[in-house]
Amino acid sequence: MMQDSFDFKKDYVLEDGSVLLRPLTMDDCSNLLEFSLNEPDTWRFGMVSAAGEENLKKYVQQAIEGRQQGKMYPFIVYDKTTQQYAGSTRFYDMQLAYQTLQLGYTWYGERFRGTGLNRHCKYLLLQFAFEGLNMLRVEFRADNTNERSINAMKKIGCTVEGILRQDVPKVSGGRRDSIILSILRDEWENGVKENLKGMLG
Repeated sequence: MMQDSFDFKKDYVLEDGSVLLRPLTMDDCSNLLEFSLNEPDTWRFGMVSAAGEENLKKYVQQAIEGRQQGKMYPFIVYDKTTQQYAGSTRFYDMQLAYQTLQLGYTWYGERFRGTGLNRHCKYLLLQFAFEGLNMLRVEFRADNTNERSINAMKKIGCTVEGILRQDVPKVSGGRRDSIILSILRDEWENGVKENLKGMLG
């Protein structure tokens, strides 16, 4: 599938033996509500908070509207091992003509962190981006103080490019410095894919 055949209206499903990613819908508010109500720190580093039922509805609605506008493609994450919904992630700032996109808005419930779930998700998403959508570059951004997220991105093969100072507003107030990382298709084909695949277990 080439990038010009990507259809934002189509329901793309990505899965392996451990995880399933399918398009996020408004009905998924009920699947994610427990995290929204009980784990508000999940969005401490994010630009948008889904803490609390009303914020969760807005969060999901904005993601769906972004898909309708052809700007992003959000997924809900289902952990096959525990047979539970685990969180959400998405492609955004999708510049299909330039063969680039960003991968982010990724979060998981506390019990799913450090389980290897994220690596499975990233492998599927990167494989789809580079091999399905013919992307040349996948970019990642994070709060420059979010060491857990930054370390996870470096571990899967991302290269640090720099810092955008006072880039975007923070949920907690003020503005954050955003670290920029990326993976290029050449890097995916020449080591990153195999290294990440080897980490899946």
